Formats: sequence, C-alpha cells, structure tokens
Amino acid sequence: MYANCMQFIPEEGIRVIDLVRLARTKTNFRGMAHWGYITVRRDPSDARPKPPRREWIVGATEQGQNAQKIWRPLFAAIEKRWQTRFGRKEIERLRKALIALLNQIDLDLPDCLPILGFGLFSRAPGNFKRRPQTKRDEDIARLPLSTLLSRVLLAFAVEFERDSRLSLAICANVLRVLNEKGVRSRDLPLLSGVSKESISMALGILQKMELALVETDTASRTKMVYITPRGKKAQVAYRERLAAIEKSWQTRFGAAAIDELRKSLEYLVFGSSTEKSSPDEAPAESSPLVRGMEPYPDNWRAKVPKTTTLPHFPMVLHRGGYPDGS
Repeated sequence: MYANCMQFIPEEGIRVIDLVRLARTKTNFRGMAHWGYITVRRDPSDARPKPPRREWIVGATEQGQNAQKIWRPLFAAIEKRWQTRFGRKEIERLRKALIALLNQIDLDLPDCLPILGFGLFSRAPGNFKRRPQTKRDEDIARLPLSTLLSRVLLAFAVEFERDSRLSLAICANVLRVLNEKGVRSRDLPLLSGVSKESISMALGILQKMELALVETDTASRTKMVYITPRGKKAQVAYRERLAAIEKSWQTRFGAAAIDELRKSLEYLVFGSSTEKSSPDEAPAESSPLVRGMEPYPDNWRAKVPKTTTLPHFPMVLHRGGYPDGS
C-alpha cells in the first residue's frame, strides 16, 4: 500500500487519476481511507456540481504522513539486511541480473505486484503497455530490490496470463497442490502459503470451471478438495506453460541472462550448499528466506501461527498481501 499509493502523495495532495498514472496500477482508496491513512475529497477549486471521482484529491492524513516517514528509509535498510544475510556480492549479483532483464522488457510496470483483479488476474490500467502519460523519470539501477523483483515476476505473470484461462496466482498456489486423492481444505493454506481468503476465491473459480470438486467426507466431516480430470489437464498445461515461457525468455533475453537470474534466486531460496530443482524440495528450516522471516518477540507476528511456506506467486488482495496477516 506504500508502493502503490502512499509514496506518490505529496504534502499538497494529488488527483486520483494522477496517482493511478504514477503508480501504474490501482490502489484500494476506500480501504486506505477507512484505515485512516488518506482522505479523498472534492477539489475545492473545481466549480463543477459533480466532478468525477477521478478528479478528486487524495491527501495523506497525519497517520499517513507518519507512515510515509517510516517507510521511505525501510527499502534501503531491508536491502542492507539482505546483504548481511546473503552476502553483499550475492545481492549485487541478483540486482544486476534483474536490471539486465528489465532493460529489455518493454512494459510500464508498477513498483509492486498489483492488487489482483477479477478472476485473480494481474491487471492494471492499460494492461501495463507503455504510455506517455505514465512515464516516470527513473534510474532502474537505483530502484529498490523489491521493485526489481516485483516487476520481473509481474512481467512473467502478464505473459503467462495472456493466453491462459486461469491466472498464474491460481495455478501456482492452489491448482498446483491438488490431486485426485483429495486434499483437506484446511491444509491448503499451509501447502500453498496463501491465505484462506485467497484460497476460497480460487476454489470458487476452479469449481465454476469444473477443474476442482469440493466435498465433505461423511465419516470425518472434513471438507476435501479433489482435482477433476479437466483440472488435471489444466495442471499439466500450467507446468508446460511455465517451461515454455522460460524457454522463450532464454531466446528473447539471452540464455546466459536467464541462467544468471535463476542461479541468483536459487541461492536465496536454497542456500549456497544445496542444489534443488524445485522450491517444493527445499526444507523450510534450511531456506535462508524462511529463516529471515523469524519475527521479533515483541512483534504481533510472534503471536500468530508461524509461517513456514512461501507462495509460488504472492496473491495481493484488496486488503493487502499475505503472509503478513491480511
């Protein structure tokens, strides 16, 4: 919510349409106002009886201004922690690999993964096509690591979803973990790494498309989720599409560039001494990424169930991201 909203609100405020253009994606204006971070009001200088809401002014409240002050230095601080945890050279290697790829991607991407739209697809104004009114003067080499990671992942999702009836978020997290024997519904958050709300929305879509079946076991009264024959074909198609896009990226951007990015990312997920072919094979306790998610004792996250699984594709809903409790 900072990356797609708060960072673009100056002291004097900004029009809704201008904020969306700068952010290159929509934000949850209603939620941000409800939570006390922003105000959205008519422009006092606009004499029209009913100006469209896109012309209204977004301003930061005192709470929102405090959030801006807290968040601005955090990107550099967190990246410095990552340099300490993974090694300065490894993080610099990852940055260079991401930048080399983004310099070749001709899409107008936001600074973070957007709030998923209808069907849990990755959507944004203009479908991320380059447009003069959204152009920002920016030095890619100076962007936060979180932005570099988000843009590359989003570019992959946009290509995946261009010719897919299912979103990458549904395929990578929910469809991926289903099987013919059935999976207990309550186990899906742990298996997928995404929230109950995300899974509920995904299952509704999968059932409507006859790709999954949800039934209650009469003996145990446990809700079970089964993949259907059509769902199995969709599961296979998802894996084949992943491989096809990665192969096309090797052709388009260079095999060496994609290989360098993959090796850098594998180091973060698996560590230097482990060679794996899939994130599913990485023990949670040995993953450097998961070790870095240990909460401080006085943090609210220490009071909720520990997160041991990271999603294959983060599902950002209107309430924010997971696993941060949304």
